[in-house]
Order: sequence, then C-alpha cells, then structure tokens
Amino acid sequence: MSLTNSQYDAIMRSYEEKQRIARHRLERNTEIVYQKIPAYEALDRQVAAISIEQGKKLLGGETNALPKLKQRLRELSAQKVSLLRENGFSENYLSPVYECDKCQDTGYIANKKCSCFRAAEIDLIYEQCHIKTLLETENFSSLSYDYYAGEDLEKFTKAVQICQNFVKSFNKDYRNLFFYGTVGTGKSFLSCCIAKELIDMGNFVIYFSASQLFDILSKSTFDRDSMEATSGISEDICDCDLLIIDDLGTELTNAFVSSQLFSCLNNRHLRKKATIITTNLSLGELRDRYSDRIFSRITSNFDICKLTGRDIRMQKKTASANK
Repeated sequence: MSLTNSQYDAIMRSYEEKQRIARHRLERNTEIVYQKIPAYEALDRQVAAISIEQGKKLLGGETNALPKLKQRLRELSAQKVSLLRENGFSENYLSPVYECDKCQDTGYIANKKCSCFRAAEIDLIYEQCHIKTLLETENFSSLSYDYYAGEDLEKFTKAVQICQNFVKSFNKDYRNLFFYGTVGTGKSFLSCCIAKELIDMGNFVIYFSASQLFDILSKSTFDRDSMEATSGISEDICDCDLLIIDDLGTELTNAFVSSQLFSCLNNRHLRKKATIITTNLSLGELRDRYSDRIFSRITSNFDICKLTGRDIRMQKKTASANK
C-alpha cells in the first residue's frame, strides 16, 4: 500500500501552505517593526539601493565592487540588529520561522526528500493501514496471559521476555526477531507491543504487512507514475531504526519478491538495522517458499520465537458470544 499521486500532491500542498504561513508571519512582523522603528525601514531601503548600485559597478568591470558590497551589507546588518534590540525585539524577530529548518518547509534538500517529508509519507501510509489505531490497543499495557496454558503459556511468557529485553537493549545491541507459529497466537500483537515502545522512545519504526511492503517495492521499481511518490520510502525501508514485516507468506511470492526480501534483509543487516518478521509459515515452509539464502539469513541472524496455542481471536469471539 503506497502513496497515490493525489496523496503525494496533498503533502506538497501542505508544504506550500507552511511556506505561505511563514511568509505571512514575516510580512506581519516586518510591518510591526517598520511602524515602531522607521529607521529600520530606511536601512532596508538603503540595502536595496546599495545592492543595485554595486551590482552595476560589478557589471561595469569594477573588481572590488563585490567586496565593498559585502562589507557595507555587514555594517548595515549590524545596525539593523542593534535597532531591533534597542526597541525590545529579538535579533531573529525578522528571520523566517520554519517547521523544519533543514528543508525550510520545502520538503526537499538538494533534490532529495527531507526526513520530514518521508515522515509525512509514512504517517499517511500508517493511516491507510490503521497502524496508529492498532497500537492504541495492542501494546504491553493490554498484554494478557489468560489465553494460554501449559507449554503454550511457557512459550508465550518466554517470547514476552525476549520482546521486553529487545526494547531495553534496542539502542545498544543489534538484534532481529522472527515470530512464527499457528494462527492467532500473538505474533503480530508482540510486534505491535515493540513498535509502540520504540516509537514512544523516539525511534523511526516502519510497520508493513508483507503484501504492503512488496507492493511499495514493486511500484518504486516498475511503476513510473508511482516512482516519485514512493521515492525515499524504499530508502527508509532499508534504513529505518526498526522494520516490521507482518504476515510474511501472505503475499504473492515470486522471483521478484524473493529477490527484494533478500536485498532488504541483507541491506539492513549490513547497516545493523533491526528487523522483526512474523509469519504463520513453519520453518520448513519458509525454506521451501523462499530461497536457501533467505532461510539462512533468517535462521542465522534472527532470534527465533515459536508461538503455539488456540486462536486468540476465536477464543475472544466465543467468550463474547457466550456472555
């Protein structure tokens, strides 16, 4: 599930609105200063006149015109700062105020999407897949052991401990987690618990179902109309602090998917960026469906957690029906 062109355009319009607000704020502040400090307006006019005058001299071949202009502008700038201070304004009162100083609310830095733009993209995608709403209910505070018993409870308890340790050591140790087992046993729930904790700690987490992930990678590779909208997201998939791939095996698996999955896992491993994978596939099915190198990468670089038991969703549905 990637951004449509209309969503990309919507983000760009939001940046245009931010720039409009910044211009309006600067124009308003300038009017206030001009009314209270007429000498400041005179200095601004002097700056414009000197720039034009020295520019003509420079075009006329006067080689020292530019150094003279720079020196004079520095002097005038110092006078303007003094006037602001003397009249109770901060020296930055007439400087533009941006939500993002890195790109100055343009969304781009040297033709490359700013991190704030990519964050806006991810937020839109999260809204599409309802991950934000999901994390409100699926987190450690709502964790329950009531749906497990015996060996299933032992496995789940151990998995919870692994998840909590994963969060605690996240910014110190590089680790990956692989949850597999029967349907509805808490694999996706535990990955959401980790996502919520790490996002609250300020980490950049991307959470996709396998089908959403490979849809984005496919469009960024093959669909020219979507390349601009998805550019940057592919980079974030490889470089975010934590990538969660939920329900691996539910996507339409083919040579492209296998190639992209290995490339993603390999790139993240080289960068020491953590990955969590959940799947209903057994280890044997994982090996048969994907390449040997993917199977080797996962089994050698991931902590493997197997969850078993009755489908929690069905247990909840049954309990609700019996009330």
